[in-house]
Amino acid sequence: FRNYEVNRCVFNSSELKDIEFIRSNFYNKEEIARFSSSVGKYVGYTEWGIKQANYWNSQTAIIEGLKAQREAYCQNNVGNDYYKV
Repeated sequence: FRNYEVNRCVFNSSELKDIEFIRSNFYNKEEIARFSSSVGKYVGYTEWGIKQANYWNSQTAIIEGLKAQREAYCQNNVGNDYYKV
């Protein structure tokens, strides 16, 4: 069994308002839940993922930390991606 997370940034410009931070949670190669900074909470995609998403959404410290990742993780690295293109 494999349990892992993937963080990624989706952006149309270097402006913070145009950047979206996404954390996907996988179990056995299937995405079970996803946090999106544009939605502001986890969304579950499987029965187990829905239960996990509801729990994670009830933990305000977790959600606030993930919302802050848009600026800390994405905005700091968006310049690197633009320069490569």
